[in-house]
Amino acid sequence: MNNNMVSILRKLMKNSEKTVAVTLLVIVASVIMTLIPPLILEKIVNRLTGNELVALSVAFAYLGMLAVSNILESLQNVMLTVMGQKLTHSVRSEMCGKLSRMNAGYFTKVESGKITSRFVNDVDAVDSLFSDGIVGMFANACKVVGILGVIFIKSLGLGLLLLCIMPCLFLMTRYIQKRMLKAQMANRSAIGKVNNHVPETIRNMRSIRTFSIQKYMEEKYDVYIEESYRALEKTNFYNSIYSPIVVCISSCVIAVMMVCSSLGSDMQQFFGITVGSAVAIIAYVGKVFHPIESIGMEIQNIQTAIAGIKRIDEFLEEEEAPRYEEEEAQGTDVEFRQVSFAYDPEHSVLDHLSFTVKEGENVTLVGRTGAGKSTVFRLLLGLYEPQEGTVTIGGVDAGRISGAKRRYFLGYVEQQFHPCMGTVEDQITLADPAFGREAVEETARMVGLHEKILALPHGYETPMEHADFSQGELQLLSIARAVVAKPKIMLLDEITANLDSVTEARVLEVLKKASEGRTVISISHRIHEKMQQGRLITIGEGKAG
Repeated sequence: MNNNMVSILRKLMKNSEKTVAVTLLVIVASVIMTLIPPLILEKIVNRLTGNELVALSVAFAYLGMLAVSNILESLQNVMLTVMGQKLTHSVRSEMCGKLSRMNAGYFTKVESGKITSRFVNDVDAVDSLFSDGIVGMFANACKVVGILGVIFIKSLGLGLLLLCIMPCLFLMTRYIQKRMLKAQMANRSAIGKVNNHVPETIRNMRSIRTFSIQKYMEEKYDVYIEESYRALEKTNFYNSIYSPIVVCISSCVIAVMMVCSSLGSDMQQFFGITVGSAVAIIAYVGKVFHPIESIGMEIQNIQTAIAGIKRIDEFLEEEEAPRYEEEEAQGTDVEFRQVSFAYDPEHSVLDHLSFTVKEGENVTLVGRTGAGKSTVFRLLLGLYEPQEGTVTIGGVDAGRISGAKRRYFLGYVEQQFHPCMGTVEDQITLADPAFGREAVEETARMVGLHEKILALPHGYETPMEHADFSQGELQLLSIARAVVAKPKIMLLDEITANLDSVTEARVLEVLKKASEGRTVISISHRIHEKMQQGRLITIGEGKAG
């Protein structure tokens, strides 16, 4: 198991010492109680074959032991489920913490569906590992050892026979393990592709229908499903043949024991068979092979979990955003000094770019498509760091501005509004308790949405999915989200690109109010022409003035 999972497991054990102790106690008690009923049954059968009466208390003791054994088995399953849930919570918490520290580039190169698959499918597989897999195998292994010990005492010959069979059974188990692991890894990869393909299809449904490429998307989905199906088919094949093989071996062992016992007094003595002991040994043989069969059945869970652990480990080993000591910006002067940046080492986006925006200035970034205008914003927001040069705000590197304070410093309005879960008020505050209703209403009035929101079924408390906003109103809501924190710098990214002329005029009017007394950097030649203010900065030609 990798170091990340070991660390998580250690932390869990430390925080759940009582639960772990109770679980181990229940497992030990369950193993002991598994051994007792066949011994009582042996005495009962020997008395019956010897024409002796069986005391009612002995019969009740046998039934009571069986009941206690089953109760402990159920309690063991309950405790393992609790431990599995605790582990699941710990792993997901660790992954969420990792997600918050990830470099922005990770979300660009990895599809959201694959990330979701790791949080859901892979973590559930790890839960199975500890609730049905490793701990279950440990409990079954203890039962096997205990039963083998009793069998050796009762029948030396049968014990030696089982010892000869065990290595063969182990080798067969390892053979199946390796092939199931390979199949499970292929299945995990295919599931990740499926989880990404479905939301991608839904998100682009209009384009798919417009260009009539439903068949292509369907075939692509079928390919991923087929990959998953073939991998699962292999897994199910190995899983299905294991159990019959174990049952067959169990029957053969009992048959060999019976045949050998009938070959003479020496063999009968060697196998230590009486009528009662024969019944008990047959029960024990069934019990020793049942845990072995369960171990084999749990191989699938273990292989699935190992595949999941590997994928989780890959995620936890991903490069994180660099951590710096946070600094306080002095003013709002923006400066790019000899900045070079590339998403791909072979294709540079910005090449020794230099320009300055003074406090309170209004500028517009212009340049060809792909010149790096949006990249300039990402660098200012601290999502990326330049490979060369410096990006400073108020004399401080953009990446060193406190994440908690960045929203109060930089207001960012994107091309399209991206709703979050929650109410209409949450769309403005992003669930930040620092903004009260008064601040939210003041901002909504400023962008001209207050009356519209009040007309909704529950006003500001209306769930976003039940709020009917036009495209222009959503853009106004995006402006409200940016300005509610009263930021000193406004970043506007082609915010009127998808609006008609009437709606655009309304949005620009709101922008004039929102921009008063602030430094404004925009990406839109149309905004520059309509608002007739500020200067142009050309991106894509190195130095800019």
